[in-house]
Amino acid sequence: EKTFNLAVAQSPGDLNGPADRLSWLADKLCELEGKEVDLLLLPELFLTGYNAGEKLMDWAEPGDGPMAMSISDLARQHKTALHYGFPEKLYDEISGEAIYNAAQCFGPDGQQLGIHRKLVLPPGFEGDHFTPGRGCRLFELNGFKIATLICYDAEFPESFRHVASLGAQLVLVPTALGVQWDVVARKVIPCRAFENGVYVAYANHAGSEGNVTYLGESCIIAPNGEEVKRAGAGEEILFALLETA
Repeated sequence: EKTFNLAVAQSPGDLNGPADRLSWLADKLCELEGKEVDLLLLPELFLTGYNAGEKLMDWAEPGDGPMAMSISDLARQHKTALHYGFPEKLYDEISGEAIYNAAQCFGPDGQQLGIHRKLVLPPGFEGDHFTPGRGCRLFELNGFKIATLICYDAEFPESFRHVASLGAQLVLVPTALGVQWDVVARKVIPCRAFENGVYVAYANHAGSEGNVTYLGESCIIAPNGEEVKRAGAGEEILFALLETA
């Protein structure tokens, strides 16, 4: 039987840009000293904020950019894998320079374990500014096979079925879910876990960011669809010990 110490961070939505967010993360990791945490999951576009408008484009960087290297250093210093959302700037042979709504994970040694680019972009700002990702890949940590789906990706049963068919035992879902979509956090995500027999970790922002009010309610769901942990509306970090054969 394999075990995995998971933490899910529900970070404040009103943190002011990458420098403020990196400082918040560094402080939280110091507070976690002494706790066993194999991986800390952070929300969608954690590095910049989700509702940051055109600043998102200015703050976009490659997966090995300077802010990414700061997070890699924090992962290595604290010997904890860090999984976070960010706007990724990448040169694409088909479309030239592209910006993706991405999430990546640095392992406890500071090395990149995996990256995922959001597959399904909702209409509006995301659809107008980001390029859709293509495909899903798993990575492994402490014997667990792990997949990433970002926010809207997770609302489609086909996406979950795909990563489960690849062998995922844990699906990480960074999100930026507004208060009007409470059914997703409370009903859809537990259903996806139950349908596929996988753990699901769902990391949302807390509070408000500009004119967006986030639901909060980050959660960790067991393969039988039962809640392991669920946050309220405010800043919070959830902890859970996962087990698999």
